[in-house]
Amino acid sequence: MDLPDLETFVAVAECRSFSRAGERLHLTQPAVSKRIQALEASLGAPLFDRVGKQVELTHGGRLLLPRARTLLAGAADTRRLLLNLSEQVAGSLHLATSHHVGLHRLAPVLKAFSDRYRDVQLDIRFEDSEAAHDLIRRGDSELAVVTLDPAGASGLDSLALWDDPLVFLVAADHPLAHRPGIMLTELADHPAILPGLTTYTGRIVAELFASRGITLASHLSTNYLETISMLAGIGLGWSVLPRSMLTAGLVALQTDAPPLRRTLGCVTNPARTRSNAAEAFMTVLAEFAD
Repeated sequence: MDLPDLETFVAVAECRSFSRAGERLHLTQPAVSKRIQALEASLGAPLFDRVGKQVELTHGGRLLLPRARTLLAGAADTRRLLLNLSEQVAGSLHLATSHHVGLHRLAPVLKAFSDRYRDVQLDIRFEDSEAAHDLIRRGDSELAVVTLDPAGASGLDSLALWDDPLVFLVAADHPLAHRPGIMLTELADHPAILPGLTTYTGRIVAELFASRGITLASHLSTNYLETISMLAGIGLGWSVLPRSMLTAGLVALQTDAPPLRRTLGCVTNPARTRSNAAEAFMTVLAEFAD
């Protein structure tokens, strides 16, 4: 079994598409198909069922997937271990981040790192923070700069970098704007636009209302905080967003809720040898921490 063939197999299994796997690996779809055919021939078993545009793992494919991930992770770890002996900061650095953190926190970090380490090629994947944690667990990315799991990320190392206070906010012409001492029970009677409950930020808000015994129904939900800011700004409902996103047209509400906050930081996998590039990136990250 060739490692490139295994890498392609994992990409197709995760993307459930030959074309999307090709986009991830920067390969044409025929090249992806050729690699999968070669792997199936070497193993003597089909790995995917292809029904129209749908791609599903066969029983053999499901058996191979965790083993393929383990083999690829071991090979990558060995390469990093040997490359680290040279003490050079070079090669590729696979980094995951959320859209919000990438937009609002990473730009100066990336510039400083790129200026200092010109021999490192950055491979950045933009994912929800929760998905980025899973990438680190699987070893698909070397580190992630995201919202940290408030409950703690089991099996991962987390480094807190930025405190990110959250605020209740509405459009400046919303009926609740400029009113002091708003009760959460009253707030729950108005339309809300919130991050999904699959997100760490969404859970923080949901758990606050649940602790008060208040049923909260989000009228609109999206994981993109910039989209939420736009929707709240045109008066479609109230929301909870990072204080740093308060802009003209949005007003912070005074409520009876305790201060809400989340923590942004770096997540790594302790079972994976960190490359020199990753160590250097974490050093630069620390320089920009609050």
